[in-house]
Amino acid sequence: MTHRARRKRPDTSLASPADEPGRDVLPRRGDFLEFLGLVLAAGTLVLVVVHPEVPEALVRALSTSTAGLVR
Repeated sequence: MTHRARRKRPDTSLASPADEPGRDVLPRRGDFLEFLGLVLAAGTLVLVVVHPEVPEALVRALSTSTAGLVR
């Protein structure tokens, strides 16, 4: 996961917020989006390995649609 730097304030402890009693820490939205991106990349890689004809079909479809826009 991405490392996030914390602000350094002299009056705070070095413990993370999860270590403080009575405080729940929820994952941030950025963590979820990062996880979603990793799942999407892994799924794409699996699709390319399992069906190698998919990238060729995608390139062919994109090139024909682009050629149609030029005319």
